[in-house]
Amino acid sequence: MTPPPKTPVHLYIVGVGSLLWNATGAFDYLMTHTENEEYMANFSAEQLEFFYNLPSWVVAFWALAVWGGVLGALLLILKRKLAAPVLLLSFLSMMATTVHNLGFADAADILGAAGLAFSAMIWLWALGLVVYSRKIVAKGILR
Repeated sequence: MTPPPKTPVHLYIVGVGSLLWNATGAFDYLMTHTENEEYMANFSAEQLEFFYNLPSWVVAFWALAVWGGVLGALLLILKRKLAAPVLLLSFLSMMATTVHNLGFADAADILGAAGLAFSAMIWLWALGLVVYSRKIVAKGILR
């Protein structure tokens, strides 16, 4: 029997960084979903209308994306190979919300260039996590 591979330090760096990143997304989701007045004061009336009138299926996919990201990051830190499919589900859920937001809801006009740039950064991070988690599963690092 061969011993399991040593856990690389980058796993913890990526895992903790991802947990912090996704916790920020979870905070945003909670503040938006609960319509926290202080937090939502940062948005224009048009943006508030956009967020408050999302179809329930979009809100459900948003929740899967956010909480899947949090859970996936925790699973990375715990070295569980379940992290890979959870992070994939999170990414696919984010894709569903993006199709709605950009394809059917004029989010590009409502959120502006800064909002789109931030969304692109979220996409890249999430896609990177999917690729990373699959690679470390293939190397036998996650159990």
